[in-house]
Amino acid sequence: MKVLITGGAGFIGSHLAEKCLAEGHSVTALDDLSTGTQDNLNTAQTYGTRFQFIEGSVEDTKLVHDLVAAHDCVYHLASVVGVKRVLAEPLLTVREGLRGTDAVLEAADAAQVPTLIASTSEVYGRALDYLDPEGSQRLAEDSVLVLGTPARHRWLYAITKLAKEALAIAYHRQKGSPFVVVRFFNTVGPRQSPAYGMVIPNFVQAALQGRPIPVYGSGQQRRSFLHVQDAAEAIYRLLLTPSSPPWGEIFNVGNPHEISIRELAELVLQLVGTSSAIEYIPYEESYGPGFEDMQRRTPDITKITQWIGWKPQKSLSQILEEVISYATSSA
Repeated sequence: MKVLITGGAGFIGSHLAEKCLAEGHSVTALDDLSTGTQDNLNTAQTYGTRFQFIEGSVEDTKLVHDLVAAHDCVYHLASVVGVKRVLAEPLLTVREGLRGTDAVLEAADAAQVPTLIASTSEVYGRALDYLDPEGSQRLAEDSVLVLGTPARHRWLYAITKLAKEALAIAYHRQKGSPFVVVRFFNTVGPRQSPAYGMVIPNFVQAALQGRPIPVYGSGQQRRSFLHVQDAAEAIYRLLLTPSSPPWGEIFNVGNPHEISIRELAELVLQLVGTSSAIEYIPYEESYGPGFEDMQRRTPDITKITQWIGWKPQKSLSQILEEVISYATSSA
């Protein structure tokens, strides 16, 4: 198969490229290098002519149409990433998200090329905070979504991602286009940059440098973390190996095991073996007034497990050990 990955030089995209190449496919990575790097593609480059990198934007309609028509399937992963970058560049977040996705979907519909659209668990918003204050439930694909107003910075990203989902589903329902949507929960591992507010690489970097670990809010908010190779495995199998096509479906891709951010910081300190302190920082000091966060965001992965038999394989301790090792070797 000839596989096109938008955002292919990014964190998830580069790991997916390696997975596809290892399975014998040819891969083209399209990326504007705004957050991705060519260093992420060092392993992919070793596959010679089966790998190609193209620097360009998903907003370049002609380029996107030409590339999509020349490939057998598309993973649309290109996106503005990181809470801090979303807050700093809200217009870019919305424009790139909607224009780029429309260009990809229009091209894929015209050529009837199977396409996976990457979304995010952010679209659930504060659903669990409102619907499950006791903390016994997880977020399923058909859970009610509880989002705030776009006037609050936090929700621009989630609303844009939800619009991308709606666009893909609309194409499928009206035109029968072979599209599927995945909602990534916190995906972490080697190559993830500490820039833009990514929690685990930030914690690890601070601990290795002997600085206080910055925990925003009370630290009681709970999250789940998925190894990037488990994420790549999930979306690889979802698009390239299902016995029946998943077109028009939405799938959670995440790890059901959750941990509080305070406990996460303590675990990082333990694994690094440092005497760094934990520093609690009010949200408004970093993100400005009016920032809203959710207390829980934990996935129900029953649907994807039933569909393709996928479950996460790597524990949080394994993830942290790999991130620490990567950060140490890259220092």
